[in-house]
Amino acid sequence: MISRHRRAAAATLLTLALAAPLLGATPAASVNAAQTAPQVPYSSGLELPSPTGPYPVGRRTLHLVDRNRTDPWVPTAGNRELMVTVSYPARSASGLRAAYMTDEEARLLLEARGLDGVVPHETVAGARTHAHVGTRPAPGHFPLVLLSPGFSMPRTTLTSIAEDLASRGYVVASVDHAYESVGTAFPGGRMLTCVACERGDTLQERAAVVRGRARDMSFVISELTNGRRAGTLSHVIDPRRIGIGGHSIGGATAAATMAADRRVRAGVDLDGNFVLHPAATRLGGRPFMMLGAQSAHSPDSPTTDWPKAWKHLNGWKRWLTVAGAGHFSFTDLPYLAGQLGVSDPAVPLSGERGWRITHDYVSAFFDLHLRGISQPLLDGPKATHPEVTFQQP
Repeated sequence: MISRHRRAAAATLLTLALAAPLLGATPAASVNAAQTAPQVPYSSGLELPSPTGPYPVGRRTLHLVDRNRTDPWVPTAGNRELMVTVSYPARSASGLRAAYMTDEEARLLLEARGLDGVVPHETVAGARTHAHVGTRPAPGHFPLVLLSPGFSMPRTTLTSIAEDLASRGYVVASVDHAYESVGTAFPGGRMLTCVACERGDTLQERAAVVRGRARDMSFVISELTNGRRAGTLSHVIDPRRIGIGGHSIGGATAAATMAADRRVRAGVDLDGNFVLHPAATRLGGRPFMMLGAQSAHSPDSPTTDWPKAWKHLNGWKRWLTVAGAGHFSFTDLPYLAGQLGVSDPAVPLSGERGWRITHDYVSAFFDLHLRGISQPLLDGPKATHPEVTFQQP
């Protein structure tokens, strides 16, 4: 039976998810020591949705350093660093269950919203995942999908998408970009906080974030397909089938990476403006899908740049809006609250339904364009998904 304490924590977590801005969260104070993820994560009563594919899910965490670039936010830190969670099809469900995030990462996430001491950070950090640390990859060659989170949000907020795609036969790399999250643990007892959040929320600053992330993603592709740090994972990745997706400014990153890197064959934007103008140019006919909240990304919405992007997309394309969705409906956070019976009246779509819609359309998109499997779901409106509108401006 779920305690009132856990329900209250979930309610506040939902408030955190819905209140966090697209860009420029209040920066957390610097922290000198990062807590290592627990070997055996505890359960807080929160659990991510179960993956839908036939494979068990494995997980490895990589620390990647681009020695050809200096960090754009903290040049004195030296080379650009990234933390990458790789979720992949596994031979078996052996090994320790992966932690959702560290206690300190959870504390900083809550502190950034003024909730430290109100919500126990153990409640957030202890959410149950479905991946196993270090288990051997399944035999075969699988498509690679990269994921970039919203600005100030850690890569963990896209864990359910990553785990589900991995269970369906994809290697998925979820990337934390240094100094762009409210708190991400790095090796050497370091916790890097959101220095970039202090720079302001101008179009110029957002564009700098997107351009930098696109370079990050190209570097990650090279490291996973050719580098030594990936180890045996590089042997199960098919470098001819690479896709990318992201939430919020991570969606802009998906388009920008495709524009700069011809190795990426297909991309998805989850509720994010494109930021760079002209929007969605130089994709060269490669498929791209936009999936977002109806309130923010309908053709007549005053704050979206999707109509401009639509005109420049000259290949397979879809513009899908979801009635009742909020900005974070395409991430883990509403699900973690909604499974405990907590909802927000400003977002009628439940966390579970938001997850289901995101899963169905994202997996269908990559199955079609990276695996060549026909997907009637993407052909037009379906009675099974009445919330989803196919926009044709």
